[in-house]
Amino acid sequence: MSRGARLALAALAACVVLAGCGIVAALFALERAGVMPRALAPYIDKRSSGHNAVITGAGRLASDALLKLDRGAPATVRLDGLRLGAQPQAAGVPGPEVGLVRDVAALRSAMAKAVPGATITLAPGTYRIANRSLEAGRPGAAGAPVVVRAAQPGTVKLISHVTIAIRVGAPHWRFENLAIDGACRRHDDCEHAFQVTGAASHFAAVNNAVQGFNAHFKINGAGGRFPDHGLIEANTLSNPTPRATRRPVTPIDLVAASDWTVRGNLIRDFVKLHGNRVSYGAFAKGGGSGNVFERNLVWCEQALAGQPGQRVGLSLGGGGTGGRFCRDGRCVTEQERGVLRANLIVGCSDVGIYLNSASDSRIEDNTLVDTAGIDVRYATSSARLDGNLVDGPIRSRDGSLLHLADNRDAGLWRSYLGWHPVRALFAAPGEGDFRWKDGAPGRMQPRRDGVDLCGAARATVGVYGAFDDFGACRRR
Repeated sequence: MSRGARLALAALAACVVLAGCGIVAALFALERAGVMPRALAPYIDKRSSGHNAVITGAGRLASDALLKLDRGAPATVRLDGLRLGAQPQAAGVPGPEVGLVRDVAALRSAMAKAVPGATITLAPGTYRIANRSLEAGRPGAAGAPVVVRAAQPGTVKLISHVTIAIRVGAPHWRFENLAIDGACRRHDDCEHAFQVTGAASHFAAVNNAVQGFNAHFKINGAGGRFPDHGLIEANTLSNPTPRATRRPVTPIDLVAASDWTVRGNLIRDFVKLHGNRVSYGAFAKGGGSGNVFERNLVWCEQALAGQPGQRVGLSLGGGGTGGRFCRDGRCVTEQERGVLRANLIVGCSDVGIYLNSASDSRIEDNTLVDTAGIDVRYATSSARLDGNLVDGPIRSRDGSLLHLADNRDAGLWRSYLGWHPVRALFAAPGEGDFRWKDGAPGRMQPRRDGVDLCGAARATVGVYGAFDDFGACRRR
């Protein structure tokens, strides 16, 4: 080989090495900055828009390539037949009935006259809520709540044409087996299916299907009182279309209340079109404590994939709270002693779990797939993470304190190569099939006793994440 040829080969090798070093350096910088491809793609698309066709086209190609590397190709998702969310079997055991209600006027009257222990059963049919909200203003009692229910799921539908379908201002009310649809022409006019405020402690909503609202459940203090000790269990919360609003879009919007349990719900498709375009599946913020989110399936973009904006799965702290809405008047922390446990969080354009000024938090046994991972932020946040299976990174930012026990995650840089080792553990996660492909990933440490996403007892020597066997989440 001639000397010139050797020099040419050496120069080519040097270029390859330099290019490789440049790629490694770029990946390292992106890892340090915490920028996922799903976040970089819309930035490139925005910055390249409005230029000549070549620049715009190149920007779109780069954006599409990044999204495909990070999120994969769109797939048809089937979530029917799950033991999560509203079920075909009726919840609850009816108490003494005040009579069978057959229209909205009779329902208003029964709610206005309710006494502790009363059961208000709606006859099968459609009930249109117009002009004003239904009011739950008379108290039930411990062990004797006022119950509003359908005898059989799927037989009663409440259609709301008002901003708030049901206002709950008194303690010990329970709603079960209902379908509630927001049907306002303007999305700003259908804000909440339930607003639970002030003295309305020990509220419960079980086995309801609710859609078409900005915040299906809005919980907040009023008059110096806070609706603590609530339960939201086995409900399906969704929106059939993106919400054309600048107002907050969060199916469970819990502010300043404490000791709530949010369990076994299916929460999906909460896209906000206007304003900051940031939405959450559920959050607790405003200075409350002891709130627990467990065994929920949160699918940020199940039927509404490809929309602009940022969707976050679950959060302790949300986007922060104005002082006058805080339990302590200033929100020294947004949350204390919150728990996120055994949740499956999927298909989010932003992080699956976000902690914002959330102290003494426990993040345990969650599975995150196709999200930007877990983000814990600010010096007022502290959290113990154990048993989580994360398709993405776990990040501490701005002085937050993390105690990382036995978790399994994937470095951010892998997503730029289209390499998703956690996602690859499942049969077809993009289609909702979370069966293990080649066996469950065994944990390094023994597991605590508990119940998984599917309601099954966990094995002593278990696996990472929300469930041992996703097949147990299917109804037989």
